[in-house]
Amino acid sequence: MQFKSLKTNSGVPKYKQIISSVEDAIVKGSLKKGDKLPSLNAIKNKHSLSRDTVLTAFNELKNRGIIHSIVGKGYYVSTENIAVTQKIFLLFDELNSFKEDLYNSFLNYLGDAIQVDIFFHHFNPEVFSKLINDNIGNYTSYIIMPANLKETEKIIQNLPFDKVYILDQVPDTLSEYSSIYQNFDKDIFEGLSSVITKINKYKKLILVYAKEKQPQGILNGFYTFCNHFNIDYQIVDVIKNETPQKGAIYIVLDDRDLIQIIKKIKEEQFVLAKDIGVISVNDTMLKEIVEGGITTISTDFKLMGKRLAEMILKNEHVKVENPSSLILRKSI
Repeated sequence: MQFKSLKTNSGVPKYKQIISSVEDAIVKGSLKKGDKLPSLNAIKNKHSLSRDTVLTAFNELKNRGIIHSIVGKGYYVSTENIAVTQKIFLLFDELNSFKEDLYNSFLNYLGDAIQVDIFFHHFNPEVFSKLINDNIGNYTSYIIMPANLKETEKIIQNLPFDKVYILDQVPDTLSEYSSIYQNFDKDIFEGLSSVITKINKYKKLILVYAKEKQPQGILNGFYTFCNHFNIDYQIVDVIKNETPQKGAIYIVLDDRDLIQIIKKIKEEQFVLAKDIGVISVNDTMLKEIVEGGITTISTDFKLMGKRLAEMILKNEHVKVENPSSLILRKSI
């Protein structure tokens, strides 16, 4: 590939002229996916530029996903789609129906010129670390859902501070980063408080809580609510081996636990909302119709995706608390 001559008095920075040269070569077909670009030093020497100028151009192309680098070998064309203006690294803990709502909303509001690559760490700290370290410098923005993994700040600090957005849970150690988050303590307390008259008809609240995956804030909000209203409570980590307790409301955080408790209620020939109540966390379309409707405490995941897209598009660096509400249905 031959770079077109760079103009000195055009008013266009030299690094942008280099970017334009690469884009033109791709459009004209002289550069194709997999082709190697001239080296930094070759471009620098031919056009009497500083190495930093050439590197700035290559880094922007790299961040957009148009080229990639191989250590010790050089830079190569990754795609012939030069319309991509930004390339986003999105790291979820796991995929489920409500996170799919968030993801689809995020994509819809971003538009077509932005590429989003999605990854999952599945609550594994080694996977979390590897995914981030392997992708340093490859993206214009990094959206990270740390969940409740410990010491994630040590890994995330390797990324450019102004390119990082924390999603959903924000531990104190990451509080300085831009974020859109759930206030779990408040959401659980206020959600349950809004139906205290219904809860008082039952003898006990039982929270199904797996500490390795679930936010600590949910547990804190649950404790605060039960102590504030002097309500008898119990915490169990799995529902699989539990016999449903008549007169209790179960608060379930995992959809598999929701299916288990409904199945057990039927097996014991209990009546939902009479013998046993159920409140689920995180709303989905399915919960609108299962057993006539399951009461949920949920943030608005579609709104979260939209607001996150706005932050990226406007280059906003803010902290946004996403709203939550209790949706009352026939399960309590």
